[in-house]
Amino acid sequence: MSVNYPIYVGGEFIKTIQELKVVNSYSNEEIAITYLAGKKELDIAIEKAQSVKKTMRNLPVYLRYEILKQIADKMLQRREHLAIILAKEACKPLKFALGEIDRAIQTFVVASEEAKRLPSEIMSLDWTPGGKDKEGIIKYFPVGLIAGIVPFNFPMNLAAHKIAPAIASGNCIIIKPARATPLSTLELAKIIDETELPKGAFSVLPMDREAGQQLVTDERFAMLTFTGSPQVGWKMKSQAGKKKITLELGGNAGVIVSSSANIDLAVAKCTVGSFAYSGQVCIHIQRIYVHENIFDEFTTKFTEIINKYKIGKAEEPDTDISAMIDEENAVRVEDWINKAIKDGAKILLGGKRNGTVVEPTILTNTKKEMNVCKMEIFGPVVTIEKFSDFNEAVKLVNDSEYGLQAGVFTNAIDEMNYAFNELEVGGVMINEVPTFRVDQMPYGGVKNSGFGREGVKFAIVEMMEPKLLVKNL
Repeated sequence: MSVNYPIYVGGEFIKTIQELKVVNSYSNEEIAITYLAGKKELDIAIEKAQSVKKTMRNLPVYLRYEILKQIADKMLQRREHLAIILAKEACKPLKFALGEIDRAIQTFVVASEEAKRLPSEIMSLDWTPGGKDKEGIIKYFPVGLIAGIVPFNFPMNLAAHKIAPAIASGNCIIIKPARATPLSTLELAKIIDETELPKGAFSVLPMDREAGQQLVTDERFAMLTFTGSPQVGWKMKSQAGKKKITLELGGNAGVIVSSSANIDLAVAKCTVGSFAYSGQVCIHIQRIYVHENIFDEFTTKFTEIINKYKIGKAEEPDTDISAMIDEENAVRVEDWINKAIKDGAKILLGGKRNGTVVEPTILTNTKKEMNVCKMEIFGPVVTIEKFSDFNEAVKLVNDSEYGLQAGVFTNAIDEMNYAFNELEVGGVMINEVPTFRVDQMPYGGVKNSGFGREGVKFAIVEMMEPKLLVKNL
């Protein structure tokens, strides 16, 4: 029996005339009904936010801290409940769903602490004769109203990465969750509604197309923060007008495994980084480059582990792989695999699709022109290739339109330094996979992977504007 979820508009839970059915893609079972907001509901949310914008701006830091801590504490109390909902709506295996809830809790905890140290600076101005007997004070102010668009793959934590820094910095925010996975964010709305956050400062609106486009074009929004595909993100940037904008977009992350690496460590981490949540992660490992001296050992151990993965219902605690978000994407991934094989790639494992489930697939003998290499596959597929020279391996990772994060397994200091200096990415992980992220670190990429940075402290800076005061002493 499906559950009914009203949407959260300007501090009130309401229903609209447009129903939205939420379906589990593994069982094809309807698990909930929620509602789509149109222009009317969005306008209400915007007007409510505008009415409390000054209240939010002047909200004392101790109260921001307490609100954020209340959210984290209430999430912790409902951790298992939230994880089950997330597992069902996103078909995210329970072990990973629990991990996402834990990270979202930590995101609010980090934001509560960062609220105590918002950016400010006292600046000496007498570096030049004209600045004699003057000083500058730089203070940061909230931009006002923020539009946040959240994808299906991390519906709880990626929402938290927009909501938590918005509250910490004194901004109002309206969140548009993905239509496939709105329940986690609506559950979060229930929690936030129980806190002292001013009503209207936060809304959660699954939306129809017209209302969704208004998030981008409406001048009442001072900022747009979007996580999703490059095609959509860059188009939004061109349409957003004078808004501040943060884009967290795609990737086809590469890993280098040097001859000096601890092979067992690299294998253990790369198996998870390649196939967690069926590869539907922006920083999932898509390309692995292994030194030719250890290639056979690495691929043998890697394949043995993946071959033991259990495919099943996301809610079962021992499931490793479940369904993709929908059949359309599963068919696309299958098509890319088949095209690679036709063009000479070799399958080491997997390659089959059953409805919305794609087997974890390992390919080798690939070419950089293949979609499985050059595009973001966003599915349970990884390519493994040999290299002989470390510098050449760095070039192979860089040979991509994306640049989000990269991983390097090595015990050689010169290789670590070279990788950090030369890899064209937003983050380099040494003896770790590019899938690694803790929620206080700066997160974002270069090239087609995005614009700006998230990570609580860094998102707070994006959500504020500096203002200078010059004083005669």
